[in-house]
Amino acid sequence: MRIIFRFCINIFPMKEKKDRVISLINHYTNGNKAQFAIKLGVTPQTINTWISRNTFDIEKVFANCEQLSAEWLLTGRGEMLKPDENSIIDNKHDASFIGIPLYNAEASAGFGSFDMMLSEENIVDRYKVPVFKYCDFMMYVKGSSMYPKYSNGDIVACKILYNVQFLQWNKVYVIATTEQGFLIKRVKKSDKDENICVVSDNKEYPPFEIHKSEIEGYALVVGVIRLE
Repeated sequence: MRIIFRFCINIFPMKEKKDRVISLINHYTNGNKAQFAIKLGVTPQTINTWISRNTFDIEKVFANCEQLSAEWLLTGRGEMLKPDENSIIDNKHDASFIGIPLYNAEASAGFGSFDMMLSEENIVDRYKVPVFKYCDFMMYVKGSSMYPKYSNGDIVACKILYNVQFLQWNKVYVIATTEQGFLIKRVKKSDKDENICVVSDNKEYPPFEIHKSEIEGYALVVGVIRLE
C-alpha cells in the first residue's frame, strides 16, 4: 500500500457559504432547489434559510454530495470537486467499471486520511454494488465486538474521511491505527482532547481510548452486506 499526500497552492478565490450552496445546487440538481433539498433530506425552506443567512449544515452536505472536496466545503477555496470527478462518475456508470475493491485488511499496514491506493495483492475481489457506488472500498468484519449491528463475516462498505473536521460522533468507522491495525468501532468524544473514545456495540467489550497520534485515518461505514 502506498499513502499519497497531495498539496497544492491555492489560486482560487474564496467563496462565501451562500455562494457554495448555490454552486452545489447548480452542480448536483441543475439549479433546482427543491430537488437539492430532497437529496439532502431537508425542506426547501431550509435551503432558502441557508442562502439568506450565509450558512449551511456542513456534515449533511458532505454526507450526501458525492466526490465533494472537503477543503472547498470548509473554506470556500480550491475546486468544488475532488480531482477527476467526471471520469470517476462516468466510470462507475460504465460497463467497463471494474467494481469496488474488497480489501484484505489483515494484509495492510493502514491508510492515510488524504488519499488511499490499494495494491493488487491486498484486493480479494471487486464488486459492482450500485447502492455503494461512491464508496472507496469494502472490508470483512472480524469478530463479534460490533454485534448485533455487524456480525463476523459481514462485508462493510466504507467511504474514506478526507478531513477529520467531518468526524461525526457516535458513527461507526473503520479506524486505521499504528498499534492495533484496523478497528471497526463506534467513535465518541473523549474527555481528553488528545484522545478519542472507541465503543463496541457488543456490551461484553468495554470501551477504550486511543491517542489521536496513533490514528492514520478514518473511513465511515455506510452500509453492510450480510449472508444469512
